[in-house]
Amino acid sequence: MRFLVLLFTLLAGAASHAQPLPAPTLSARAWLLMDYASGQVLAAQEPDLKLEPASLTKVMTTYLVAEALQNKTLSLTQPVTVSERAWRTQGSRSFVPVNKGVSVDDLFKGMVIQSGNDASVALAEAIGGTEDQFAAMMNRSAQRLGLKDSNFLNASGYFEGPAPTHYSTARDMAKLAAALIRDHPETHALHAIKEYTYNGIRQHNRNRLLWADPTVDGLKTGHSSAAGYCLIATAKRGPRRLISVVLGTASEEARARDSLNLLNWGFTAFDAVKLYDKGQAISQLRVFKGAQNAVGAGFAEDFVISIPRGATDKVGAQLVSRQPLLAPIAAGSQVGTLRLTVAGQPWGEYPVVAQAEVPVAGIIGRLWDDIRLFFQ
Repeated sequence: MRFLVLLFTLLAGAASHAQPLPAPTLSARAWLLMDYASGQVLAAQEPDLKLEPASLTKVMTTYLVAEALQNKTLSLTQPVTVSERAWRTQGSRSFVPVNKGVSVDDLFKGMVIQSGNDASVALAEAIGGTEDQFAAMMNRSAQRLGLKDSNFLNASGYFEGPAPTHYSTARDMAKLAAALIRDHPETHALHAIKEYTYNGIRQHNRNRLLWADPTVDGLKTGHSSAAGYCLIATAKRGPRRLISVVLGTASEEARARDSLNLLNWGFTAFDAVKLYDKGQAISQLRVFKGAQNAVGAGFAEDFVISIPRGATDKVGAQLVSRQPLLAPIAAGSQVGTLRLTVAGQPWGEYPVVAQAEVPVAGIIGRLWDDIRLFFQ
């Protein structure tokens, strides 16, 4: 297999070494900061360390509930009878009544805003039949979303003692948060609600950053004796969204402080640069045995990337495409990889997709390309 390498000069400039400002010193046992648009990890410490996620588990439960609503296997107005098992779940609670019908909407808000363990179990049973079956669904979704270092045993993340086989990582939690924001923005919006009243009881969102920074609009807190204090936070300032994950801090104050320091550093140390527009062809790639002999290669969405502040004139790119590129080619399928450098240093690799479908050519066209390939 050969590779076609196309060189681009995106923003010309001197090839001096460019580094972002040093990342802050944090107290968290593991942490990560991700650029939402590109998936770049801007900084991290122990991002793949497997730790108990406590109530961060509910982000996966939230994702599956949002999918069920999208697929119409659940509706917000649907009543769910709260089982005694769900009602007896300890830890943070929404105070839903046992053996009574509670709407999916109330349960969902109780889980997302109040972090109710009882609501989490009730929703899990409504979707999976049992919480164990729902946990199996969680793990299948984790594999599909590329969470390579996560394993879920229940819907809430609550255990009476340590549960070392229920784990995730800062990297996986950031990926999961990005998937929820991308696939279910209406559900993500619930995480910005500061308080919710149910059954006459008003409770506040545990994410202190919602009060500290108006650009923060989520996402989830967690705490247990085994996990420490954890927080997935996300903020959008202008066109940019960053996602931070801190795991294993010593207090509520520490997780809020670490998260805000990390977000502020990310927005200060990096500039957002749009390199390509949605639908813009980076290049036309040669296609063999197709009804067309070339296909545009680019990105399905605007390609915005974080670059160290002061280095936006030092970006270079290579488009690497496998050759020969053979039809049929589906629109949106990967046809190459864009390799970026900043000041001559590797900065990241990103999949480039076909902008149109290329069906197979007729027999004469295929035979002609067979001959051409033979002599290449």
